[in-house]
Amino acid sequence: MRLVVWMTPIGADRRTVSPADVVRRLRRALAGLVLAGLACTAPLAWAQRPSTPTPTPTPATSGPASQASASVRDQEIASCQTGELRTWADGRDRPAASRTLRFAYRHDGAPSWFTASAVLALVQASAQAWSACGLTLQVLSVPRDGVPPEDAIQILWSEVGSRGQFGLANLAARSLSLSPGLFGVLRQRRPQYPAQETLQMTLSHEMGHFLGLMAHSRRCVDVMSYYDDGRGQRCSLRDPASWGTVIEYRAQLPTACDLERCRALNR
Repeated sequence: MRLVVWMTPIGADRRTVSPADVVRRLRRALAGLVLAGLACTAPLAWAQRPSTPTPTPTPATSGPASQASASVRDQEIASCQTGELRTWADGRDRPAASRTLRFAYRHDGAPSWFTASAVLALVQASAQAWSACGLTLQVLSVPRDGVPPEDAIQILWSEVGSRGQFGLANLAARSLSLSPGLFGVLRQRRPQYPAQETLQMTLSHEMGHFLGLMAHSRRCVDVMSYYDDGRGQRCSLRDPASWGTVIEYRAQLPTACDLERCRALNR
């Protein structure tokens, strides 16, 4: 079983979302978790597996075939080949608002099993990985009931802000919201699943939107990807046999293609 998460940025607050809207969206997301085991519903469609004809995914093993497939995924993460810089054209990439971005993490409202230091370390890991793009990303911690710097992008736990998704970037509000409810359901239904990996991927993905990567990647492995556009088109793999060898094919940190896109935008 794999975990599927689709996260979409908000470029501007074009509408007001009421608490009732948030409840409805959270219920839809929870229904997705029930139906798909761990999957989170997307605003437009279910996130699905790639279009390449592959066998039904099975848990990864330690045999040679699994190791070979895992190495293909590792190669996809580490390199970006000609023709692989493709997106779903669901957004228009643009340079980051500044060459120096500050992310302020607020731990208030976080699930009890995530310590402040552990989440802060994940935020720092995502920021450090994205810094290879050539931008300066700084991370600071906001004390309980503290006020973040005015120019900082606030990372916080909020059901209203996350709008029924694991994470959501709101560029207009300069906020990156995480859903305590969905991470709670993930822990309840799969207590042995390493939820910190999902959190790492969510943070990296949403940070990427603040760096200007508005469109989503069509490479399954990219942290800026999603698997299905809702119209029958699926993400791409170098080797279809590698699908299903890991729980979540998407990387937790930006890949070579993610970074190449970021560099091109922010030269």
